[in-house]
Amino acid sequence: MTLSSGTAVDPLQLPATLAQKLVARAAGTTHVTPGSIVMCKVDLAMSHDSSGPRRVAPLLRDLGARVWDPSRYVVVTDHYVPASDPDAEAIVRFTRDWVREAGIPNLIDNQGICHLVLPERGFVLPGRFIVGGDSHSPTGGAFGAYMFGVGATEMAGVLATGEIWLRVPQTIRLDWHGKLADGVCAKDIMLFLCATLGLAGGRYETIEFTGSAITALPMQERMTLTNMCTELGAQTGLIAPDATTMAWLAAAGVDAATLADIDPRQWRSDADAPVLLAQRYDATALVPYVAAPHSPANGAPVTQAAGERIDIAYIGACTGAKLEDLRMAARVLRGRKVAAGMSLRVAPASARDQQLAAQEGTLDVLLDSGAELLPNACNACAGYGASRFPAGSRAIASTARNFAGRMGDAGSAVWLASPLTVAATAVTGQITDPRTLLA
Repeated sequence: MTLSSGTAVDPLQLPATLAQKLVARAAGTTHVTPGSIVMCKVDLAMSHDSSGPRRVAPLLRDLGARVWDPSRYVVVTDHYVPASDPDAEAIVRFTRDWVREAGIPNLIDNQGICHLVLPERGFVLPGRFIVGGDSHSPTGGAFGAYMFGVGATEMAGVLATGEIWLRVPQTIRLDWHGKLADGVCAKDIMLFLCATLGLAGGRYETIEFTGSAITALPMQERMTLTNMCTELGAQTGLIAPDATTMAWLAAAGVDAATLADIDPRQWRSDADAPVLLAQRYDATALVPYVAAPHSPANGAPVTQAAGERIDIAYIGACTGAKLEDLRMAARVLRGRKVAAGMSLRVAPASARDQQLAAQEGTLDVLLDSGAELLPNACNACAGYGASRFPAGSRAIASTARNFAGRMGDAGSAVWLASPLTVAATAVTGQITDPRTLLA
């Protein structure tokens, strides 16, 4: 590359965002320019039982193609398990049979939601370029990986070639400084952003979270942030990896040799890298947020929704039922009971997190309060199974979306909130500021 003066410029010296660095690595080059089109080599592809074999297998068959590298494709059963009807049984059976016949070694079967079990098993690492067959695949960006969701046609192309084209994204930097108050968490950040930036605020670019409030978050709270970048209309969300990232991966069982090959300092934005938009927020001033039916953009401080009668409290989904989420709910529920006429349903996001919650006593707190334990699967969040909300029900959920009919009958109404607020509401039977119970 040369400047107009004719002075040669080393691409390695050009300032770049974290997104540019990740895409450049996948494209096999030293620097990429936002807006340009590049071909990227895929480190890993992921599908679940709804988006995966039943949709991509016919496409691959018609192409006369096989999976380019079976070891780089992970399939997770999480939408249709446990099977609740013959159709679900057929889908799960086809998934298992096809994975076996295609020689795919990585089937994570009925162990939890794909966005959690994938990093749990060490598949999501800093610097990686990953394609997922689900809209909430940006969850992987919490680890400093470039991960985004695609449809079945694009996934079939990835599986056949190991590559995908990409328009190099611009970066929207959201800097959160200060410290979150007790009773406020990552879910509140995202409901605030959905309300203030809107569901198209991400402009199908990359959102990068920075600032002292972000680096103070544990990994699973960071995962909530990047997960819900989908709700903001971004292609993906990113958080630069650090010591917290590496410690979580080590605890998850990633081998020492793999970790030793990762230098998290390599995967961060240069201070002078140009961005599309930069916003700065005071985390100290944030309060618990609740999004009213039927959009995540209908967010407002919990005080504006306080008193709304609720009959179902749902703690579930990749956004709201990880171990950290269960711990938050237990803080509120300890020593308390679910209100009369109220149903509290808890669906831990993974079997591993449920086991850890049981070992440390968190699960006992939830069950002692009167919670009903549901399977480690998507359940009502994806509109499947017996846990769907019936007509006329009024629910509050720790999920990512509350569109009409998504979690049950179109005549149900769903408010979105943090696990803290959902738990507080379960205790009182009406939307409640969790800070009043934590105090």
